[in-house]
Amino acid sequence: MPIPLSRRLLAALCAASLVLPAAPLRAQHNLPALGDAATEDFGVVTERRVGEQIMREVRRDADYLDDPLLLEYVQAIWSPLVAQARANGNITAEIETRFSWEAFLVRDRSVNAFALPGGYVGVHLGLIALTGSRDELAAVLAHELSHVTQRHIARGITNSKRQSLIGLAAMIIGVIAASRANSTDGVAAVVTGGQAASIQGQLNFSRDMEREADRIGFAVLTGAGFSPGGMAAMFEKLDQSSRLNDSGGYPYLRSHPLTTERIGEARARMGTATARAAPGPGGTGFEHALAQARSRVLMDTRVDALRRWQALDATRPDLTTAQRLSDAYSSALASILLRDADRADASIVRAQAVLADVARPEARAARWVALLKAQAQLARGDAAGAAASLKPLTADASRPVMLMSADLALAGAGGEGALKRSAEDLQTRVAAKPGDVLAWSLLARTWAKLGQPLRSLRAEGEAQYAMGDLRGAIDRLRAGQRLAQGGGATDFIESSVIDSRLRDLQAQQRALAAEERESR
Repeated sequence: MPIPLSRRLLAALCAASLVLPAAPLRAQHNLPALGDAATEDFGVVTERRVGEQIMREVRRDADYLDDPLLLEYVQAIWSPLVAQARANGNITAEIETRFSWEAFLVRDRSVNAFALPGGYVGVHLGLIALTGSRDELAAVLAHELSHVTQRHIARGITNSKRQSLIGLAAMIIGVIAASRANSTDGVAAVVTGGQAASIQGQLNFSRDMEREADRIGFAVLTGAGFSPGGMAAMFEKLDQSSRLNDSGGYPYLRSHPLTTERIGEARARMGTATARAAPGPGGTGFEHALAQARSRVLMDTRVDALRRWQALDATRPDLTTAQRLSDAYSSALASILLRDADRADASIVRAQAVLADVARPEARAARWVALLKAQAQLARGDAAGAAASLKPLTADASRPVMLMSADLALAGAGGEGALKRSAEDLQTRVAAKPGDVLAWSLLARTWAKLGQPLRSLRAEGEAQYAMGDLRGAIDRLRAGQRLAQGGGATDFIESSVIDSRLRDLQAQQRALAAEERESR
């Protein structure tokens, strides 16, 4: 049985805390509202290093999800928020280049989002499924981003100076771990004795952090062009939903205590905000409805859950247009995962019919449905049909379309020419985004099919490295080195690249081993 992501997060930060330096690092300055106390015990460099260690564990977890469409949608909201935080002066020069500013997805049906050290923010699919608009989702992301820019984890550690750094780090990640479980048993196993006695003080301090994140997050939200009502609407929805069904499905409210005072302040801020044009494509909310639909299916892929989504009736007269589109999409995606091709096709036709009846063309929503149709055709082995469905998106250079095109090329659509074009596109992608695991993995398979085993092994190694598996990356590069030395490859340039890359990764491995020895 796989270890839940909550336990892996807890173990990761406990391990990461062992490399925290005994001597203070440089302080973080210019933090408003909560005071100018220096985060001397948990400096920027340390925070980034701890965050990277946690993410190495997270990326290898089965609950970590890289769904190209959903991730693209979240990033389209996240990026303007980060840009606005930078414009507002919340992102200082000290953390600008050291933090990652990365949002990622977690396959979990509970309503939650969380910030990690070093600029990482996790978003549960259950949260996306609950939000009624991109403004509500943006409000949560703006709030979590403010936890990062205000360095609340580091400042929480500074606020509890009497505790060891190891204990404090364990308690902080314990809050995240508890938020992903319906009990705190996993946390209690680590946070015990005298450490447990200080948890309440840590949570009390977090209420001040929550109010600060609300205030700064609201300025980021509205400054980026999202609706001022997004934050109040999200608070009210969380409050009402948890009251109606408090079954442990709202861990966000445990780690982010929601008070009537915070709701009232959010409402009051609405009256003072100036509306601006929303960033990027927003349309009539159809794209968000499709993001909701995809999230609610992918967050729980057990057969009984998929059958419930498959049975949705998108023709009900009491549904809005967005709801009919969302239900048709959910039914189609669930049918694809259940390998029910006929039901998938029928639901896709209904989704297309909904869009055809809309007065104004919805290009973004139509793109989601076209990609879903291609996914359905590819799932039943019709690569040529999938390629035809994707043809209207030829000029679309987005990551979802590129990755789907690579899958189609590997399935035989377009022959060797399509494989070569796909290899070029993927190579361009990983050169710009070397952390793209899916792109590296597809590139490895593409090079193998094109008869380039050395390039394939190097791409496999880079995929392992991007996933956080340093040992696995070294293993793949060594395999490439052996292939070249044995005369099984004649690509001398690639062989030199592998030699150089292998030396680099081995140096990183030695450095990590040295850090671990010093921390003991």
